[in-house]
Amino acid sequence: MTTNHCDKDHYWMQLALEQAALCAEFDEVPVGALVVQDGQLLARCGNRTVSGHDPCAHAEVLALREAASSVQNYRLTEATLYVTLEPCMMCAGAILAARVKRLVFAAYDLKTGAVGGCFNWLTDSKHTHKVQVLGGVMELQSAELLQQFFKNKRG
Repeated sequence: MTTNHCDKDHYWMQLALEQAALCAEFDEVPVGALVVQDGQLLARCGNRTVSGHDPCAHAEVLALREAASSVQNYRLTEATLYVTLEPCMMCAGAILAARVKRLVFAAYDLKTGAVGGCFNWLTDSKHTHKVQVLGGVMELQSAELLQQFFKNKRG
């Protein structure tokens, strides 16, 4: 990976982390996601499961929906999804369905992650669509945000 590519990943991940921090203010698990294509931000979302009373309102799913609507196509074959936490199985399925080109995530999820943290479902060789994956970008910042959120919840 070139330095330029790494710099861009950090830039976009910082914006995803800002989105995650906003979620925490609304008592949502602080996960933020962005969809970027050709250097343009197509979507920026955070978790809304609590406020939306919707178990499927994960940041990734919402960002993919918004991006697909923006380009008027459910296939996002040239897009990169940035997310502050490793996607779960549901979100990994949405990533495959959208044919996302690239996934960049921050913190690994050892309990429900579907991209290496717990499972390796997204990168399973049986899938016809292959997603380029980069994990651990700004991992410490994301992990700190999540840990602080759950520490505050526990009192």
